[in-house]
Amino acid sequence: MIPLGFYLVVSAILFSIGAYGFLIKRNIITLFMCIELMLNAVNLSFVAFARYYALLDGQVFVFFVMAVAAAEAAVGLGIIVALFRNRQTLNVDETNLMKW
Repeated sequence: MIPLGFYLVVSAILFSIGAYGFLIKRNIITLFMCIELMLNAVNLSFVAFARYYALLDGQVFVFFVMAVAAAEAAVGLGIIVALFRNRQTLNVDETNLMKW
């Protein structure tokens, strides 16, 4: 059996990669993928803790997080497509919809 620490290290690495990409990249699609990577890293740690403590609470919580992530993906991709049709760019710095 693989120790809990290994799962947590992999989860921390995935979350760090997602956070780094979210802070550095300027493409909306890349930001979207980094958010999904961070959500999956958190899901991995929930499942690892649930397996370690032999409880189903973490796995149930992962199910709800995945449902929210799927809804976020559908709404987010719709917004990205609409933004690209209006602005012809996916660069965050060039999309200034809230400015006058």
